[in-house]
Amino acid sequence: MALDLGSLFGKANSPLVGLDISTSGVKLVELSQAGKNELRLERFASEPLPRGAVVDGNIENIEQVSDAVRRVWKKSGTKAKHVALGMPPASVITKKIILPGGLLEEELEIQVETEASQYIPFALDEVSLDFDVCGPAQNSPEDVEVLLAATRKEKVEDRVAVAEAAGLKPVVMDIESYAARFAVDRLITQLPGGGKGQIVALLQIGTQVTHISVLLDGETIYEREQPFGGGQLTQDIVRAYGLSHEEAETKKRNGDLPEGYEQELLEPFLENAAVEVTRAVQFFFTSTPYTRIDQIFLAGGCASIPGLVDIVADRTKISASVVSPFKGMQLASTVREKQLRLEAPAYLVACGLAMRRFD
Repeated sequence: MALDLGSLFGKANSPLVGLDISTSGVKLVELSQAGKNELRLERFASEPLPRGAVVDGNIENIEQVSDAVRRVWKKSGTKAKHVALGMPPASVITKKIILPGGLLEEELEIQVETEASQYIPFALDEVSLDFDVCGPAQNSPEDVEVLLAATRKEKVEDRVAVAEAAGLKPVVMDIESYAARFAVDRLITQLPGGGKGQIVALLQIGTQVTHISVLLDGETIYEREQPFGGGQLTQDIVRAYGLSHEEAETKKRNGDLPEGYEQELLEPFLENAAVEVTRAVQFFFTSTPYTRIDQIFLAGGCASIPGLVDIVADRTKISASVVSPFKGMQLASTVREKQLRLEAPAYLVACGLAMRRFD
């Protein structure tokens, strides 16, 4: 009943790469242990994907995606064949349930399956189901809190097929938002006072969707998705300058666009982004008992667009910074620091997946 590839919450200690497959491309990260509580970034690499290869987190073209995985693996220079993969949050149902403590593993499985059938709108034989015992339940210490995760088997099988077609062996399947938070937890401990009592909002700005998580003392207190992403700016560039989607992406990243681009396209996009972030913050305040956010972290490919972090901080009146998941890590001699500085915010999920090796 649990996923046969180590499980959604799997662990793996042998060399392992984190492989993040998103709408825009494939990103790979390999980390190693560099002493007690010290990590070293060994390798990172990315490969763009053709439009339509991945849509809304669904793999539409297994061949195109596995080709990109093969290229990114080769480009990175890694020898590791074991990979940790992520599932898009929208395709995974998660639910915390309370079960009696002291159950044997088999009894737990039966109980979880019984509970799962109440929450999952599919037949159980169509579903990959897994669970993780979080610890004693808050209000009844003799019971345990269990996190249940379920997704359609075909969605898991597509990701496994992509990795295997590229000659790799999937051993861990995680949820992308969990992997991102795993990487961010490390950064929160680097805030003043170890981040204790700090309410941190993480905004991962993807191509089409922004995923918002609000964290407090290691717990997720709020989560939602908003239909806004960096793909909008790429589309504007395509229309304004008659470029192909791929050319627009490259020129957007390199800042290699005609005069007038900043005023005509970039500034309106930044304005729009600031409105979306402010709206996300307001939604959080109106739908929870909380009345403050202490820190905003921006992640995703367009988080490092010049001017974005400043306009967000200005409009929300909240301290904002761009996430670098590798902050405080040692860097292998092969890592190009300048490239890393530019691209790091896009590697949050891949970094969290790679960290599963030491979980």
